[in-house]
Amino acid sequence: MSQEWKLTGTYFETCNCNAACPCIFLSDPTEGDCSVLVAWHIDEGNFDAVHLDNLNVALAANTPGNMATNPWKVAVYFDANASESQKAALMQIFTGQAGGHMSRLITHVGEVLGVSSLPMTYHAEGKKRSLKIEGVAEAEIEALATGQGGADITVENHPLCIAPGYKAVVSQSKQLSYHDHGMDWEFTGKNGLYSPFTYQGE
Repeated sequence: MSQEWKLTGTYFETCNCNAACPCIFLSDPTEGDCSVLVAWHIDEGNFDAVHLDNLNVALAANTPGNMATNPWKVAVYFDANASESQKAALMQIFTGQAGGHMSRLITHVGEVLGVSSLPMTYHAEGKKRSLKIEGVAEAEIEALATGQGGADITVENHPLCIAPGYKAVVSQSKQLSYHDHGMDWEFTGKNGLYSPFTYQGE
């Protein structure tokens, strides 16, 4: 019997491409390869009887060229605050085993470099988003200047969308620092996106 599950919260991503990232439209990355950090904060969530509220998940990925045609190398990070049962539930969801949107994104992964549980701090306030993974990563983005009529600049329903059904706000990084699995990234002033997300079993 398949599990019943649903997650809602906010997410952001930041990478080494110039804003706005061409990878999301299946074009080649601006720097030749793509190095991206994706972070999720679960406001409310359950996996059968396991509650997943207020937990964080992150994924670091590198692709040597076009993200749609080249396999991704990824590292997955789970919140150290998660219990063993919560960790097992998050593993099933974010590796695509439980179905839902992640089961489609995971088809791009060619190699999993590692899975870790570490202290993580996620902040979402106004037009800013940030994440700290202890000893591994720090990232902060802020929405670009507003578009016409004072509205946020957004993209929606692009082919590599992390959060289907929501408009992603085009942003720019204040910082992206990542050091793990032989990957060392230090970027500023690069692409960012953020939005709410909803994932559920299908």
